[in-house]
Amino acid sequence: MISGLPLPDTRGGWSPWLIVAIPILFAAGIAIRLFVLPAKGVAGDIDQFVVWVHGIAVNGWDHAYDQNLSFPAVMAWIWGALAAVEPAFRTVTNSSDSAIRALMKIPASLADIGIAAGVIWWFRERPGLAILAAGAVLLWPVTWYVSAWWGQYESLYVLPALLALLAVRARRPGLAAALLAISLMTKPQALPFLVPFAAWFLATQGLRGTLRAAAIGAVVAVLTWLPFLAAQGPENYLHNLATYQNQIFDVLSLRAWNPWWLVQELGAGGDFVSNQGVIIGPLTLALLGYLLAAAVAFVVFFAVWERPTPEQLALGLGAISLGVFVTMTTMHERYAYPAFVFLLLAVGRPGVLTTFAWFAVAFAANLIVMFPPEGWTIPEVRLISIVGAIVITGAAAYALGRLIVDPGTREPRPYLA
Repeated sequence: MISGLPLPDTRGGWSPWLIVAIPILFAAGIAIRLFVLPAKGVAGDIDQFVVWVHGIAVNGWDHAYDQNLSFPAVMAWIWGALAAVEPAFRTVTNSSDSAIRALMKIPASLADIGIAAGVIWWFRERPGLAILAAGAVLLWPVTWYVSAWWGQYESLYVLPALLALLAVRARRPGLAAALLAISLMTKPQALPFLVPFAAWFLATQGLRGTLRAAAIGAVVAVLTWLPFLAAQGPENYLHNLATYQNQIFDVLSLRAWNPWWLVQELGAGGDFVSNQGVIIGPLTLALLGYLLAAAVAFVVFFAVWERPTPEQLALGLGAISLGVFVTMTTMHERYAYPAFVFLLLAVGRPGVLTTFAWFAVAFAANLIVMFPPEGWTIPEVRLISIVGAIVITGAAAYALGRLIVDPGTREPRPYLA
């Protein structure tokens, strides 16, 4: 996991063969998604999303948060658009219809395609690597399994964060701040992105530039919430989020292969364990998870602040995503999705390619083993999950270490010049 796979020499120009490979890859990726869009996937989750879209269609978009939505405003915009384009949502309250299931999965599947395009742009000066990386996004059973089969929305918050990273590389900090705000207003799982981005802004833009970026982000965030303010949307959302976090998902690991999963498997025979268990004094297991995540954030912040290159920021985004995944409780298995994208962007760093490959296999196994396609029987699930949790934890540790020991080129700090 620590070293090994050499990168191909991909610094040449875009040959005709590589250019032709792009539409072929995208056609294959789209074909896979079209094939699995009608599948039932995790029907319970999709049913809940359909109920929310139905509520928007019946009660009005501005009253979206009269329901128990656990997503911020951008998702309410997306679901509002679905309710507007499909009249059937006024009567449909479940995902039994294959056309409704497919429609619910289209936004995230399109975001997958956008991520693949962004990956190609990131590696545009290394054409061969751009093709390999895009192939990983389009074809590997992580992205399409989450988006097109399962019907989850991880790609919808990862895409604007990726575009924010591309804006950083283009030296457009204001645009980066706006795109990061959109990511944050799509799913709360985007919150860890604030750490490496804050470090980059402070290191390259200074305090004044960072405050300006924060103001831009705040304006964008407020704009996303404007349609829901009159009906107390933000307050209702925060109440809903607290209910989910503290009453419904208050366990160590929700099938996420991390150290907390090992505690449940090895210490509780595979049963769920409450994260409110007390270790000593006021220290609960949940609080310990927060403290460990804070330590990860400390390392990532100072590593990016010290060397604020776009490449270091990409690795920082991957490291914080995976670091939070392995330290905090109540993690779902799919929450490692952003680590797959941002570690992929960092495979040009020594050793990261091998670590990414191990992680990509373990993450795919986590998704498929925990929620196999209908009719699949997977043997030795417990053993596979224990090995997978060890691999994913090792990948997180290595990514954090690589941030420190392989700094790369220092980026000049314009505000000090």
